[in-house]
Amino acid sequence: MTELLQRVLPTVQKPARYTGGEYNEIKKDPDGARVRVAFCFPDTYEIGMSNVGMRILYGVMNEMEGVWCERVFAPWGDMEEAMRKHNIPLWALESQTPVKDFDMIAFTIGYEMCYTNILNMLNLAGVPLHSKERTSLKNIVFAGGVCAFNPEPLADFVDFFALGEGEEITPEILSLYDRAKAENWTKDKFLAEVSKIPGIYVPSFYEHTYNNDGTIAQIVPKYGAPKTVQKRIVENLDTAYFPTKMIVSSTEIVHDRANLEVFRGCIRGCRFCQAGFSCRPVRKKRADVLYRQAVETLENSGHNEITLSSLSTSDYRQLKELTDELIPYCRGNKINLSVPSLRADNFSRELMEKLQTLRKSGLTFAPEAGTQRLRDVINKNLTEDEILATCQNAFSGGWSNVKLYFMLGLPTETDEDVLGIAELVYKVIQTWKEHASNKKRGLRVHVATAYFVPKPHTPFQWEKQITPEEYIRRCRLLKSHFYSKSIEYNYHEPDLSRLEAVMARGDRRLGPVIEEAVRRGAMLDGWDEYFNYSTWLDAFAACSIDPDFYTVRGYGEDEVLPWDTIDVGITKRFLQCERDKAYDGLITPDCRHGCSGCGANSLLKEVACDA
Repeated sequence: MTELLQRVLPTVQKPARYTGGEYNEIKKDPDGARVRVAFCFPDTYEIGMSNVGMRILYGVMNEMEGVWCERVFAPWGDMEEAMRKHNIPLWALESQTPVKDFDMIAFTIGYEMCYTNILNMLNLAGVPLHSKERTSLKNIVFAGGVCAFNPEPLADFVDFFALGEGEEITPEILSLYDRAKAENWTKDKFLAEVSKIPGIYVPSFYEHTYNNDGTIAQIVPKYGAPKTVQKRIVENLDTAYFPTKMIVSSTEIVHDRANLEVFRGCIRGCRFCQAGFSCRPVRKKRADVLYRQAVETLENSGHNEITLSSLSTSDYRQLKELTDELIPYCRGNKINLSVPSLRADNFSRELMEKLQTLRKSGLTFAPEAGTQRLRDVINKNLTEDEILATCQNAFSGGWSNVKLYFMLGLPTETDEDVLGIAELVYKVIQTWKEHASNKKRGLRVHVATAYFVPKPHTPFQWEKQITPEEYIRRCRLLKSHFYSKSIEYNYHEPDLSRLEAVMARGDRRLGPVIEEAVRRGAMLDGWDEYFNYSTWLDAFAACSIDPDFYTVRGYGEDEVLPWDTIDVGITKRFLQCERDKAYDGLITPDCRHGCSGCGANSLLKEVACDA
C-alpha cells in the first residue's frame, strides 16, 4: 500500500473496503503468475463480497496453475473523489496492483443499473473505454453474469462475453490467453480463437443494421462467428468447484454469512422471471454433498449463520434430509440456519419451527398479483386458498409478521386486479384474527409493489411497459384502499425501473447514452444516494435516443430482437406459446408434473432435467 493511500484511507467511510488482507484471501507470487486477472464487481465491496458467483469464480481461477485472480470493487463516492483528486488509479485488493497492469479485466454483471459502474471503473483504472481503443493483448475486457444474456448495450466496451455458468468456460478462456501471451498473438487473433470456445460472444464479430423505424433489420455474423451463441452450464454440481474456504470479510457486508447453493434452475416457469428461464435446466446437489460443504465452510470461516440459497429453496426435494442433518450440527455449534425463497404452496411450519426455536422472525411470500386471473396469466401456479392456508398455518404457529410482494403493470392488468391486492391483504388480516395463537404482539403486514420490467428470454420479452405515470396512478389507487393500521405499504419509484427496462431490452445504440451519462456524472445508479434520473434524461436527449422506444412501444413477435444472437436453451417458439397461453389465462404446470418442452434439456448431454 502506498504512503499516499495510507493517508487517504482514514478520510473515507469504511476504509476496510479498500485494503484487502482478509482471512482466506488468496495471495500468490507475482513472478509465478503468467496470467493475472482483475476480477471486477461493478458495485461496492459490501454487495460484491455477498455474491456467491464471484466467490466461486475467484476460487476457480486461483485453482489454476500460473493464474492469479484478484478482486476489484467500485469505490464509494467519497473514495472516488479522493482517488481523482490525488490521481490514484483503481487497484486490486490482494496486491494493490493497479488494474491497468493486469492482463485480463473480468466483470460479473447481475444488474443493469451497474453499467455506468463498469465504465467508471475502467476510467478510474486508466483503461480505454472502447474495445477498439485497446489494441494490444493487454487489458482484455470480458464479462459474464445474467446481464450478458443481452450484451448489446455494452457491445462498444467489452471485448467478449462468456455466457452462462463460468466454472468450466473460465479456465478454457484463461488457458487460451496463457497460450496467446506465450506465443505473442495479436488481439485480433486471440478474439478469433476465443470466439471458437462454445459460449463466447464477441460483439465486434456481428454487424447490426436498422430499419427506418429504428427496429433492427438484421444481425449478420462476420469472421466465421456462429449465428447464435449458446450458454454454458455445469451438468454435475456434486463435483463442481465450490469455495468452502471462503474469504471472511473484514468489514460488514450485505449477506455477512456463509451461503450454500442447493440447486440451479427453477421448475416453476413464472412468465415474468428472467432467472427462472435463463438458468434452466434444473440441476441439484445431493444432500450429503451439501452437508459436507456446509460444515467445511462454517469451520473454515467461523461464521455463525448459514443460508440455503436457490431460486426456490423449498422446491429442493431433499430439503428435509439436509435440514435434519444440518439443524443438530447448527444447534450444537450455536449457528443460525436460514432457508429463504420459500413458496406459499409448500410452506413447512414444522421446518420453520425447527429453524426458529428462539424467535419467530417474519415470513415473506410473493403472490405477485392480487387476483387469481392475473396469477394464472403470469403462471404463478399459486391459488388464494394456498396463500391463506399458509398464513393460517403460520399465524396459528405464533407468527405475526408477514411480507407480501406484488408487481404492478403486468400484462393484461386492470384496476380490478390492482384492487385485488387490497382484498387479498384484508383476507390475510382476517385469517390472523381468526387463527393467531399470539394476538398480544399484533399483526404487521408489509406490502410492497414493484414496477414490472419486461426481460429478455421470457414469455413477456415482447410486452410493453406501462408508463411511469400510469404506474404511479395504480400505486395511489391501491394505497387509497388500505385502511388498516396493520398494513405498511411501500412502492418502488418508477424512474429506476423504467431505466432498467431500457437497459434490459436495449441494443448497442445505447452505448453512447451510457458513456454520456457517465461523462455527466452517473455512478452507483443502484443506490438512492447517487441515482440521478435527470442525468440520464439529459444523456438520452444528447444522443437523440427515446427511451420509450425500448419500453412502452413493446416489440413485435416477428421483430429481430437485440438478444436474438444469444441462446439460453429456451426456444423462442416455447416463449411465444407461453405468451399466447398467458393471454388465454392458461397455466403451464411446473416441471415435476411433466416436461413442458421448453428446450433446456438440449443443454444436457447425459441426463434429463433434474426436476
